[in-house]
Amino acid sequence: MLVSFAYIFLLGLSLGYVFSKLRLPSLLGMLLTGIVLGPYVLNALSPSLLSVSIELRQVALVIILMRAGLALNIEDLKKVGRPAVLMCFVPAVFEIGGMMLIAPPLLGVSLLDAAILGTVVAAVSPAIIVPKMLFLMENKIGTRKSIPQMIMAGGSVDDVFVIVLFTVFTTLARRGEVSAMSLFQIPVAIVTGLALGVGVGYAMTRFFKAFHMRDSVKVLIMMSAAFLFLGTEELLKGLVPLSGLLSVMAMGATILTNYPVLAKRISPKYSKLWVAAEILLFVLVGATVDIQFAAAAGLAAVAVVLFALLFRMAGVYFSMLRTPLSLKERLFCMIAYLPKATVQAAIGSLPLAMGLPAGKIILTVAVLAILITAPLGAFGIDKTYKKLLQQDEEPGSKGTTIADGTVPLSTSRIIPTDNVEQL
Repeated sequence: MLVSFAYIFLLGLSLGYVFSKLRLPSLLGMLLTGIVLGPYVLNALSPSLLSVSIELRQVALVIILMRAGLALNIEDLKKVGRPAVLMCFVPAVFEIGGMMLIAPPLLGVSLLDAAILGTVVAAVSPAIIVPKMLFLMENKIGTRKSIPQMIMAGGSVDDVFVIVLFTVFTTLARRGEVSAMSLFQIPVAIVTGLALGVGVGYAMTRFFKAFHMRDSVKVLIMMSAAFLFLGTEELLKGLVPLSGLLSVMAMGATILTNYPVLAKRISPKYSKLWVAAEILLFVLVGATVDIQFAAAAGLAAVAVVLFALLFRMAGVYFSMLRTPLSLKERLFCMIAYLPKATVQAAIGSLPLAMGLPAGKIILTVAVLAILITAPLGAFGIDKTYKKLLQQDEEPGSKGTTIADGTVPLSTSRIIPTDNVEQL
């Protein structure tokens, strides 16, 4: 397993650097690393590593969502109001509805299978959009209208909404029926996730104010709490719906609200952790990609993904109606809501494992969605944010400089300026 980690970090860093030099998102190099090293090409990764791939990807997600929470000012989000709420579910509903319209004639699947396929591909990737929105927030780009805050928060709840719908539709496909109570899992999972995160975050701020310890120890305590959130979600599955990832973000936001000095001190530490976690996450996502499946799917599957994206963009535009956002800013929101990766890698193979007849084509389209939308969304954000969003403060006023030309939005370019204790 240790040799596999060496392959992942060395090749992932190398290809990421090459792609960034080509003015392409570095995550493309990391995804390519996973595809090459994965079981479908060179098969160079240890089976024991692949067996814990889901858990390792969850660790990376916890790190980035914790950073998101520590940067998510609730007051800024309140200013956005209705659009922030609509972004949590309307784009996903549009995309699922679009998939139900176009998948049956193009792929020959049933309406229910198309609905399952829609829930698999509809989730936006927090692992891609959160680091980029954090970059914009830290450089005061689009923050006056809370655009990055809205996209970041909406994308996180979007995943909860889609995964619950996936559970509902797959249950219907396997059992032929689904209870009305299943539909209530969505708001219940959101409310319980928020309540748990806020409660633990508040208790943690009181604890940290009462007891002095190194910031590095505080990071470990917070990470442990986040892992317990995910464990609690698994433990309560089937009893009480709970979104552990939403709890992670809520805990970070609560700490920012009640102890802003601490939040600003420890956020750079999560930036350092993300340097390694980002490589691990996208390489392991790439390792799940079966290129033979993707090649066999043909143009029909590619067309399905692209048409579904048009429906998603229409959903984002609908969410932005009657807002002070300009046409350029709305276009940026539509682009920023395109990338998919982590949820598709996590649940794309489940219908096949469940024995559903359309399982293979669902997995194939999920893989293509990653290959098409991850680079498309990441590249689109990198290339358009300067043209479509306003710089709210002069670059460099907070100690961070935005270079001339195209700068890939990578957290590795964020230079923390606070005087914090060393790790």
